[in-house]
Amino acid sequence: MATYAGNQSAAYKQQSILTAPPGRLVVMLYDGCLRFLFQSAYAMREGDRRQSQDRMRRAEAIIDELTVTLDHDRGGEIASRLQGIYAFCRRHLMEAAAEQDPTKIEEVSELLSELREAWAEIAGSEA
Repeated sequence: MATYAGNQSAAYKQQSILTAPPGRLVVMLYDGCLRFLFQSAYAMREGDRRQSQDRMRRAEAIIDELTVTLDHDRGGEIASRLQGIYAFCRRHLMEAAAEQDPTKIEEVSELLSELREAWAEIAGSEA
Protein backbone atom coordinates (compact mmCIF):
# COMPACT_ATOMS: atom_id res chain seq x y z
CA MET A 1 0.00 0.00 0.00
CA ALA A 2 2.83 2.40 0.82
CA THR A 3 4.34 1.75 -2.60
CA TYR A 4 1.05 2.57 -4.32
CA ALA A 5 0.74 5.81 -2.34
CA GLY A 6 4.35 6.68 -3.14
CA ASN A 7 3.77 6.04 -6.84
CA GLN A 8 0.62 8.16 -6.79
CA SER A 9 2.48 10.98 -5.07
CA ALA A 10 5.31 10.83 -7.60
CA ALA A 11 2.83 10.79 -10.50
CA TYR A 12 0.99 13.81 -9.07
CA LYS A 13 4.25 15.68 -8.59
CA GLN A 14 5.37 14.90 -12.15
CA GLN A 15 2.00 16.02 -13.54
CA SER A 16 2.24 19.26 -11.52
CA ILE A 17 5.62 19.96 -13.07
CA LEU A 18 4.51 19.14 -16.61
CA THR A 19 1.46 21.39 -16.43
CA ALA A 20 2.88 24.31 -14.43
CA PRO A 21 3.28 27.71 -16.07
CA PRO A 22 6.92 28.85 -16.54
CA GLY A 23 6.93 31.23 -13.56
CA ARG A 24 5.64 28.50 -11.27
CA LEU A 25 8.39 26.16 -12.50
CA VAL A 26 10.99 28.73 -11.50
CA VAL A 27 9.42 28.97 -8.04
CA MET A 28 9.54 25.17 -7.78
CA LEU A 29 13.24 25.24 -8.65
CA TYR A 30 13.88 27.83 -5.97
CA ASP A 31 11.91 25.75 -3.45
CA GLY A 32 14.03 22.71 -4.19
CA CYS A 33 17.25 24.68 -4.04
CA LEU A 34 16.32 26.26 -0.71
CA ARG A 35 15.37 22.87 0.72
CA PHE A 36 18.75 21.40 -0.32
CA LEU A 37 20.63 24.40 1.07
CA PHE A 38 18.86 24.05 4.42
CA GLN A 39 19.69 20.34 4.51
CA SER A 40 23.31 21.04 3.56
CA ALA A 41 23.79 23.64 6.30
CA TYR A 42 22.13 21.36 8.85
CA ALA A 43 24.33 18.41 7.88
CA MET A 44 27.42 20.62 8.00
CA ARG A 45 26.54 21.73 11.52
CA GLU A 46 26.05 18.09 12.51
CA GLY A 47 29.45 17.16 11.07
CA ASP A 48 27.98 15.01 8.28
CA ARG A 49 30.27 16.15 5.50
CA ARG A 50 29.05 13.63 2.93
CA GLN A 51 25.38 14.57 3.39
CA SER A 52 26.26 18.26 3.33
CA GLN A 53 28.22 17.90 0.10
CA ASP A 54 25.48 15.83 -1.53
CA ARG A 55 22.79 18.39 -0.72
CA MET A 56 25.04 21.26 -1.75
CA ARG A 57 25.70 19.59 -5.12
CA ARG A 58 21.97 19.26 -5.66
CA ALA A 59 21.44 22.94 -4.84
CA GLU A 60 24.29 23.89 -7.17
CA ALA A 61 22.72 21.83 -9.96
CA ILE A 62 19.51 23.81 -9.56
CA ILE A 63 21.43 27.10 -9.59
CA ASP A 64 23.14 25.92 -12.77
CA GLU A 65 19.74 25.13 -14.29
CA LEU A 66 18.43 28.57 -13.34
CA THR A 67 21.53 30.07 -14.98
CA VAL A 68 21.34 28.21 -18.29
CA THR A 69 17.63 28.89 -18.71
CA LEU A 70 18.04 32.66 -18.50
CA ASP A 71 16.71 34.30 -21.65
CA HIS A 72 19.12 37.16 -22.30
CA ASP A 73 17.26 38.24 -25.45
CA ARG A 74 13.96 38.77 -23.65
CA GLY A 75 15.34 39.40 -20.15
CA GLY A 76 18.06 41.88 -21.07
CA GLU A 77 19.64 43.54 -18.06
CA ILE A 78 17.55 41.57 -15.57
CA ALA A 79 18.85 38.29 -17.01
CA SER A 80 22.41 39.60 -16.81
CA ARG A 81 21.93 40.63 -13.19
CA LEU A 82 20.44 37.25 -12.31
CA GLN A 83 23.39 35.54 -13.97
CA GLY A 84 25.73 37.58 -11.76
CA ILE A 85 23.73 36.71 -8.64
CA TYR A 86 23.79 33.01 -9.50
CA ALA A 87 27.56 33.17 -10.10
CA PHE A 88 27.98 34.85 -6.71
CA CYS A 89 25.89 32.09 -5.09
CA ARG A 90 28.02 29.37 -6.68
CA ARG A 91 31.26 31.03 -5.49
CA HIS A 92 29.85 31.53 -2.00
CA LEU A 93 28.83 27.87 -1.82
CA MET A 94 32.31 26.79 -2.90
CA GLU A 95 33.73 28.90 -0.08
CA ALA A 96 31.22 27.38 2.35
CA ALA A 97 32.33 23.88 1.37
CA ALA A 98 36.03 24.72 1.56
CA GLU A 99 35.73 26.45 4.93
CA GLN A 100 32.96 24.20 6.30
CA ASP A 101 31.02 27.37 7.11
CA PRO A 102 27.23 26.88 7.20
CA THR A 103 26.64 30.62 7.63
CA LYS A 104 27.77 31.11 4.03
CA ILE A 105 25.12 28.61 2.94
CA GLU A 106 22.54 30.54 4.93
CA GLU A 107 23.61 33.80 3.27
CA VAL A 108 22.99 32.22 -0.13
CA SER A 109 19.63 30.92 1.12
CA GLU A 110 18.58 34.40 2.23
CA LEU A 111 19.46 35.87 -1.16
CA LEU A 112 17.68 33.12 -3.07
CA SER A 113 14.65 33.39 -0.75
CA GLU A 114 14.23 37.01 -1.79
CA LEU A 115 14.42 36.04 -5.46
CA ARG A 116 11.97 33.21 -4.84
CA GLU A 117 9.46 35.65 -3.36
CA ALA A 118 9.77 37.91 -6.39
CA TRP A 119 9.22 34.97 -8.73
CA ALA A 120 6.23 33.83 -6.65
CA GLU A 121 4.64 37.25 -7.21
CA ILE A 122 5.31 36.98 -10.93
CA ALA A 123 3.93 33.43 -11.01
CA GLY A 124 0.82 34.60 -9.18
CA SER A 125 0.17 37.17 -11.88
CA GLU A 126 0.44 34.46 -14.57
CA ALA A 127 -2.65 32.67 -13.26
